Amino acid sequence: MYTRGLFPGSFDPFTKGHEAVVRKSLTLFDEVVIGVGINSKKQYLFDLEKRIAHIESLFKDEPRVKIMRFQTLTVNFCKEIDAGFIIRGLRDSKDFQYEKSIAHMNYSISDIETVFFLTDQIYSAVNSSIIREIHQNGGPIDSFVTHPELLV
Repeated sequence: MYTRGLFPGSFDPFTKGHEAVVRKSLTLFDEVVIGVGINSKKQYLFDLEKRIAHIESLFKDEPRVKIMRFQTLTVNFCKEIDAGFIIRGLRDSKDFQYEKSIAHMNYSISDIETVFFLTDQIYSAVNSSIIREIHQNGGPIDSFVTHPELLV
């Protein structure tokens, strides 16, 4: 049986923590789709096309990773691409409490399971919001983002 998982997010930016979650998920899934969500109400720091190109550069040698954009409910996108699982990364218990509620709601409306991966301990403090703040104030983000120069 072929298994496909969807790793959804805005990935503004795609961090080393996100990258680690995708690499871990490849041990479980035949294919991982990184779904870059588009929310017209959200203000992004990094351009959508640059975010996608950045992610593609990270997985250019991994044919089991696909990058797609979507602008619908995550569970509807799962159905569109025939992904039986949603992939989420967890840094701490606060992430778990938040993600657990979403996972329950997603399952109740779709029967699609969520699979959680713990992030590597080294990335447990890495947070896209904090990285955006550092970047906006001229600080270096290369400790948290692989190839950050591709985003600007």
